[in-house]
Amino acid sequence: MKTRKILASVFIILALTLGVIFYLEIEFPTGLEHYFKIEYYSQFGPLAISVELLIAGIYLFIPHSKVNFTLALFGFTALLDPIFNSIGLFSSMVPLYATVLFICCALLSLWIAFSDIFKIGRISLMGAFASFILGNAVELFFNYW
Repeated sequence: MKTRKILASVFIILALTLGVIFYLEIEFPTGLEHYFKIEYYSQFGPLAISVELLIAGIYLFIPHSKVNFTLALFGFTALLDPIFNSIGLFSSMVPLYATVLFICCALLSLWIAFSDIFKIGRISLMGAFASFILGNAVELFFNYW
């Protein structure tokens, strides 16, 4: 129980810290026409990954029944960003330091989600597939539409 709450607290603190950094880097345009360009929406991608980590951390802190789904969703989203960037599908907006942190958290999240070490409820095959599809959708929405 202590390990779960400590890990959840680390996820929450990391998500809030990176979320504030990413929010402060967002440039809000003055003209209406800039809101219809992809460059405006692509800068929200790193913030979306931080929000996913925040929700997963909160669910892990209060042992919610959907914690493994949200951990898998964050894990897939955070891992797909550098994968898509490295194969040249898009250029990632996530800075290198955040990419490294997200990859570490994503690997840990996927391990927790699929092994159910905290005995909160095993993720189903359908839930794992849905989290993978939603992770792809989030990445492609913010980077490749």
